[in-house]
Amino acid sequence: MKSAPRRPGLTLAAALTGAVAISFSAIFFALSDVEPIAGAVFRAGYALPVLGLIWLWGRRRDQRPGARRWLAMGAGTMLGVDVVLWHSSIDHIGAGLATLIANTQVLWVAFGAWLIHRERPSSRVMKAVPVVLLGVGLVSGLGQDGAFGENPLLGASLALFAALFYSTFLLGFRASNQSFAPSAGPLMEATFGALIAPLALGLILDGGLDLTPSWPAHGWLLALALTAQVFGWLLIGYALPRLPAVETATIILIQPVLTMVWGAVIFGERPSPPQMLGAAIVLGGVGFVATARATRAPANTSTVTPRER
Repeated sequence: MKSAPRRPGLTLAAALTGAVAISFSAIFFALSDVEPIAGAVFRAGYALPVLGLIWLWGRRRDQRPGARRWLAMGAGTMLGVDVVLWHSSIDHIGAGLATLIANTQVLWVAFGAWLIHRERPSSRVMKAVPVVLLGVGLVSGLGQDGAFGENPLLGASLALFAALFYSTFLLGFRASNQSFAPSAGPLMEATFGALIAPLALGLILDGGLDLTPSWPAHGWLLALALTAQVFGWLLIGYALPRLPAVETATIILIQPVLTMVWGAVIFGERPSPPQMLGAAIVLGGVGFVATARATRAPANTSTVTPRER
């Protein structure tokens, strides 16, 4: 029997469509105008039933052992914390800059692999870290008058911590799903973990969590869940392992750039010139590392996956 022909054009289109879909995540959250923890709870909660139905439809293709299912769920708890931190950073520094800094996970995954797998980071990673941190410092508005954001220093710090938690999620999620077989199972389990974590945080930090839906806030959260958590991630999860690494390295830069564009168009976000310089430095540092890895090895979703934001 002949194998199905490859369709590189369709695969690339799927990845690009997924990247565009997730670029609206920060925008939809900002439009919902809800608390960061509540936003994290509902975006996972609205996505979970849809992912469950998709998984039931193709469950025969999901042959992973139980340990990997638990690993996906555990990784999802890291994603839940990441989303809460990232949502909080949006409130303080805006959708565009918060998403840009949160995409520095490309660097931190390399250090995570060093700690876990003893894979020493490349010289490019070591050189890029101080450059990217310089860019983050400029974005944070430290020492600047007229920097954009209610509290840009706090917002940049929260986004940086979000990137660290997202890196942990990526390392665990990749280990739970090392198969090319299309299945919504790993994403469903990770989303369940991403629901549990903010629920626990809401009960611990706030002493309670308001789970009463309201309109139009929850219309935006539903759009966020369906476009990013379901549609965008399924497309990206399918396409990236099948694409050449140079293309995946380029795709990771599309989402934060588009989010900055949407933030400027929809919310009138206008970072100061030093912040824009910092954003360019961060973007350049991330691209420097991503394209270097792409020229040396096949696509690796643990280091080149765009934010599911």
